[in-house]
Amino acid sequence: MAKSTEHNWWGRVFRPTGTAESDHVPTTDIHDDVPRGIRIAGAWSWRLLVIAAAIAVLVLLIVQLRLIVIPLLIGVLVSALLVPFIDFLTRHRWPRGLAIATAILGTLAVVGGLLWLAIWQITSDFEVVRERSVASFEELKAYLLASPLHLTEAQINDFIADAVSAIQNDGQALLSGALSLGSTLGHVATGVFLAIFCLIFVLIDGKGIWGWIVRLMPKKAQTAIDGAGKAGWFTLTNYTRTQILVASIDAVGIGAGAFLFGVPLAIPIAILVFLGSFVPIVGAVVTGTVAVFVALVYNGWVIALCMLGVVLLVQQLEGHVLQPLLMGAAVKVHPLAVVLVVAGGTLLAGIPGALFAVPVAAVINVMSKYISSGAWRARPPGTVGTPQLIGNVIWQTVPVERHARRPTGTKHPGTSGSTQGQTHD
Repeated sequence: MAKSTEHNWWGRVFRPTGTAESDHVPTTDIHDDVPRGIRIAGAWSWRLLVIAAAIAVLVLLIVQLRLIVIPLLIGVLVSALLVPFIDFLTRHRWPRGLAIATAILGTLAVVGGLLWLAIWQITSDFEVVRERSVASFEELKAYLLASPLHLTEAQINDFIADAVSAIQNDGQALLSGALSLGSTLGHVATGVFLAIFCLIFVLIDGKGIWGWIVRLMPKKAQTAIDGAGKAGWFTLTNYTRTQILVASIDAVGIGAGAFLFGVPLAIPIAILVFLGSFVPIVGAVVTGTVAVFVALVYNGWVIALCMLGVVLLVQQLEGHVLQPLLMGAAVKVHPLAVVLVVAGGTLLAGIPGALFAVPVAAVINVMSKYISSGAWRARPPGTVGTPQLIGNVIWQTVPVERHARRPTGTKHPGTSGSTQGQTHD
């Protein structure tokens, strides 16, 4: 009797009961029924979901520990700025401890001096600013009364009364904020001391701290992580020095323009521009707007237009000369990426997120490029390393560990005769 076969509803073939194993017809695998594109998309999807979840957990931890993370990042950024100066002093036979103390005290003196200048001008010009503010308010009120809006003085007074009433209705929130001022000042003081503490130890034993971090990683990954970290540090030092130069040029240009046109608070405006320039693109626009607004309120629309011209001239100089020539060589990040990371950092962590977004993105970008390029595989054992060209920047790699010298031809412990990847003195 002829053997029959049975088919299930999706076409899969089953061997009838009692037939020999040799008569079995191979069945199709379930993967053969799923298109290859869907399988690839599924494999990518779950991996991307795992990576996104890990990043989300990391960001959540950083946000929760921001009182520790922000001072640490400040200490690292300032140390990246001071390390070249300290190395310069040590090359001229300064003791390293004295060089570190000079750099830290000099930085504190500069910051304190800028704050003193700002406070001094605000207090000295307070009466003039108050009189001009009252006069500007009266001029605005007269303009609104004579404007096509046909506002009356009663309507303007009602608007002012509503604003005062809104502030009074929110008095409880303002009071709670005032009561929490002590806690806020305590957090700021703690953050300042923690940042100084981190700065001191990074300057004293930064290489030892980095070596300890690298030794926590798997053995096979230590060489790549070490080289990537040094490439990232090189980029960070270039970024801080270049950003200081760009911010100084912006501050001097806009501050000098405010001084020449008689705009009050020229020094505080220059300091505000200097600090705002550390947030690329966004900070310069905001601080420039503040300068124009101050000129409009205190000096009239003619001086405000002149001040707007100064701000636009400085911004054009930064955007077309300083950023391409200086910042472009230090930070290999597209301007669109800069805007997006600044916006994301602001949403996640406010002003600190905007300040640290670009340097963090630049360091991650350079470290990723270094690892993916495979330049760390060419590090010769027993030497300081050969310069590796990544993009337009040359990295200098340094071995992670130092082992005792072994006779030529001896095997490294745990290897099978290959000496590739060994590190000797």
